[in-house]
Amino acid sequence: MSAVNDDALEAILRPVPESEAELAFEGALRPQSLSEFVGQTKVRGQLQLLLQAAAIQNRTPDHILLAGPPGLGKTTLAMIIAHESGRPLRMSSGPAIQHAGDLAALLSSLTPGEVLFIDEIHRMARSAEEMLYLAMEDFRIDIMVGKGAGATSIPLELAPFTLVGATTRSGLLPNPLRDRFGFTAHLEFYDEPELEQVLRRAAVLLELPIDKRALAEIAGRCRGTPRIANRLLRRVRDYALVHGSGAGIDAVHAALELYDVDPLGLDRLDRAVMQILLTRFDGGPVGLNTLAVSVGEESETIESVVEPFLVRIGLITRTPRGRVATREGWQHFGLAPRGQGALSGNDL
Repeated sequence: MSAVNDDALEAILRPVPESEAELAFEGALRPQSLSEFVGQTKVRGQLQLLLQAAAIQNRTPDHILLAGPPGLGKTTLAMIIAHESGRPLRMSSGPAIQHAGDLAALLSSLTPGEVLFIDEIHRMARSAEEMLYLAMEDFRIDIMVGKGAGATSIPLELAPFTLVGATTRSGLLPNPLRDRFGFTAHLEFYDEPELEQVLRRAAVLLELPIDKRALAEIAGRCRGTPRIANRLLRRVRDYALVHGSGAGIDAVHAALELYDVDPLGLDRLDRAVMQILLTRFDGGPVGLNTLAVSVGEESETIESVVEPFLVRIGLITRTPRGRVATREGWQHFGLAPRGQGALSGNDL
């Protein structure tokens, strides 16, 4: 195994480019402590206990795995963990670590007690995952020098560190890696009162006067996800700014209609999938690949982005023969149920 050069290491750690205004706003939205973090009450209590115990014992906190759908605050929690434990934070991502040498360069550059955050950790290369086992457990890695029969393994001691991994698909993590995390936090979707708190805080930061009815309307359309809530609030802000109107309930309705977000939170792609399922396939059952081709999207996009939300709110269900629209799905689109789609989501 060979270490990567400085340019490769810089590429691993380089953040995704965004406009300075967006970065500043996103940074301001992120809470700085667990007490400021809205929602995830159980996870916050578990993390608080873990961090306090580590502080009392004057040791680095155990490795932490944050699992859950996108947009629920995994990156924010990683920043809070570093901040509350008084440690520096190093950030990277699974797709950027494609060779064991990439990970070796990253681990060997950590300072004592540093928090290493790896987003989408399930997408790391398998060779890097295997190197991580020893690093997490014994704080050392083995560097292979030479090739063939003359190759030798040189152990490299690492500074103690805390790994915080984030994943949207924890089932893809190999068991040996998952078992080496001292604590796994499962993040849940937010309820509407929690989302209203998130939106209220964001509105203050945006200096956007907005009433309770408007906040509740946005909260009901953001799919239980704070990231989507903040995005929709910015679109309402833009609408109010351009049209010279306040951010009242009428502006919320007009802005979200303009951006194709319906009262259930369905967007253009969600509705396209449902319309195809209901009108072309009579409510199903229909296979994932057939459905994806019919709407002109990749099957992975339908399976990972669209389908989980439609199943969660009860508009479709999965059966051994394929996807089937529920009675609630027919009713939402104002169509008469027929075939298997006449079944309720509770019946399947």
